[in-house]
Amino acid sequence: MDHSAYEALDGAEVAAALGGDAAGFSVVLLQECDSTNSRLLADPPPDDGRVHVLAADVQTAGRGRRGRVWQSWPGASLTFSALWRFEPGAPVPAGLSLVAGLAVARALEDLGVEGVQLKWPNDVLVHGHKLAGILIELLPGRGRTPAAVIGIGINRRLPPDAGVDYPTGVTDLAACLGQPPSPSRLLGVVLAHLNCLLDIYAAAGFGALRGAWQQRNAFADLPVRILGEAEELAGTCLGVDEDGALLLQAADGVRRVLSGDVSLRMA
Repeated sequence: MDHSAYEALDGAEVAAALGGDAAGFSVVLLQECDSTNSRLLADPPPDDGRVHVLAADVQTAGRGRRGRVWQSWPGASLTFSALWRFEPGAPVPAGLSLVAGLAVARALEDLGVEGVQLKWPNDVLVHGHKLAGILIELLPGRGRTPAAVIGIGINRRLPPDAGVDYPTGVTDLAACLGQPPSPSRLLGVVLAHLNCLLDIYAAAGFGALRGAWQQRNAFADLPVRILGEAEELAGTCLGVDEDGALLLQAADGVRRVLSGDVSLRMA
């Protein structure tokens, strides 16, 4: 594949964007790989106290939720994964995808993007159109410190014939800003926000960030349908609770939706 026609990731620029947070990260940059999530899951780096990040200019087998493919073109998106370890004995980190989404949202707002919204549990929207997606996968235990791989994909400049399937359409940073930031600066800014929010999350749980998530809830107080594996639910989206579960005002009362394998659609 020809990698000369677009701006490649640059480690020095990532570190500059991270500033004082740079020492807390190990960032490995690749021109091309199958899936950054799969690589980190299959061969996790040793625990040296840093957050290990793997980013690729192009992913040939990027993955989204429920077995979907994250489509990737040279220069079109920023795709990376971060390995985050949590305290031994800690429960499965509820709400982690929401924390990652909030970090992406705040980074985009810092870069000048307006109209950023969050869609439970793992999408970042701008005025209803998908700009970024998140995939959380837990690292199998086998005696290791519990860890999660946080995969993030952000559309920078999609080709005109991208044909990405999303109910309300997609957008990219070129449409939002005219000139998108370099992929390296974008990566550094997102990682800096992720680092800050993960520290808060580790200390105080999702409840400390719930209000910030609610402020950006794309479906606040709107009628929605939840399409799950077993049943379809309909009601009004009330937002999320302290654990990151979706709260749905249904005909029979408030329902708490925990499973990540659901699709949320406007009713």
